[in-house]
Amino acid sequence: MNVKLFVRIVFVILAANIRFLSYGQYSDLQVCEVVRDLQLNGKLNPRFSFCVRPLYNLSISDSLNEQDLTKGIPAVLAQSSKQVLFLPFELKQQYNTHHPYGWNDGSMIPAKGYQTQLSFGIYSKKSFFSLQLRPEIVFAQNRSFPSFPSQQNDTIWRSYYTTVLNKIDAPERFGSKAYLKIFPGQSAFRLNYHKISLGISTEDLWWGPGVRNSLVMSDNAPGFAHLSFNSLQPVTSSIGSFEWQLISGKLKSSGILPDTTRKFNGQSLYIPKPDGDRYLNGMVISWQPKWTKGLFVGFSRVFYQYMSDVPSSFNGYLPVFGKFFKGSLSDEDEKKRDQVMSIFFRFMLPGERAELYAEYGRNDHSQNSRDFLLEPEHSRAYILGFSKTFTAPKKDVRLFAEITNLQIPSTILLRAQESWYAHYQVRHGYTNTDK
Repeated sequence: MNVKLFVRIVFVILAANIRFLSYGQYSDLQVCEVVRDLQLNGKLNPRFSFCVRPLYNLSISDSLNEQDLTKGIPAVLAQSSKQVLFLPFELKQQYNTHHPYGWNDGSMIPAKGYQTQLSFGIYSKKSFFSLQLRPEIVFAQNRSFPSFPSQQNDTIWRSYYTTVLNKIDAPERFGSKAYLKIFPGQSAFRLNYHKISLGISTEDLWWGPGVRNSLVMSDNAPGFAHLSFNSLQPVTSSIGSFEWQLISGKLKSSGILPDTTRKFNGQSLYIPKPDGDRYLNGMVISWQPKWTKGLFVGFSRVFYQYMSDVPSSFNGYLPVFGKFFKGSLSDEDEKKRDQVMSIFFRFMLPGERAELYAEYGRNDHSQNSRDFLLEPEHSRAYILGFSKTFTAPKKDVRLFAEITNLQIPSTILLRAQESWYAHYQVRHGYTNTDK
């Protein structure tokens, strides 16, 4: 990038002193942390679980005042009588000096060197319909770096192909040149009615209570095209309030292959993966019982399989409503799917400005309920988190900790299992690498 041009752009943005209005999604990590803290401080509707994101400012802006919004939040969320609004220009940059690294940065890629993501767009609303167009442009130097050593012996290379390259679509490097791509980004067309919405979207999704990580759905990859039926606000009932999202979409592959010529004892080490997209069906539900203030409990579940293996039936397109245990599966088509699921809770203590949360996930079906109870650690992962804000004379102090464990448990000594997000039926894994 031309440095002088970049400086001029920054100067113009700062000099304009633009006050941004955004009706769009509310999933940026920094922004969500700020609003989450406001909830713990009693300045936001306590019914929002923060376990089903993106949040929509048309739902939360009434709960926030102007002073709260301008403290640490880059895009002011506000109601407006205008039917067409320009969304803020957003420029994210990173520089990796040694090796590729990326973490919950959406459409950006793990790459060495300089990388930037530019997003902008418009929002329009009329009657029950809303349209948000917010594309993202990503540029990365994508410089070369030392990869898996080519001088390793054939036995080690065989192990690398067997355990990684043939099991998941996760390239070390996205091509051999500079990277430039335009994504649809945080775009969506929706039909909204009171507190529920039906639409098509490519927005980033985040399910679960985690702040830094999520087991089932996060923004660690570019958003994928999906149909969505979801709540815009907590829906109240006689037993408490509910938030949910039900989606069906397509996952893309990178199209980047490892060395297909390497052999071991005359046999090719690379086993070609099936062509075509993968179909994903998932759901998340968060419930706040009316009898316990500040408590949210929830469940999320995702199935994915190759499009060519999807049966033309209700259970084929919406397997999330199907059976939970492998022992009860009778249709061979059902056995061609892979599943990721989790249960979670979040407990707020607004008076103490504190919260505690956890998520437990499984990367595989249990055979039956007995199997689940005897070996709950099989193919499991978990997240534990805690935060507490202390009042100080000059500036509040926040204590925060989050533990994420995806390590294969010791049951691998007794029964086969794969790494988290990888499995046997879908050899691209639970990935969306449309880079």
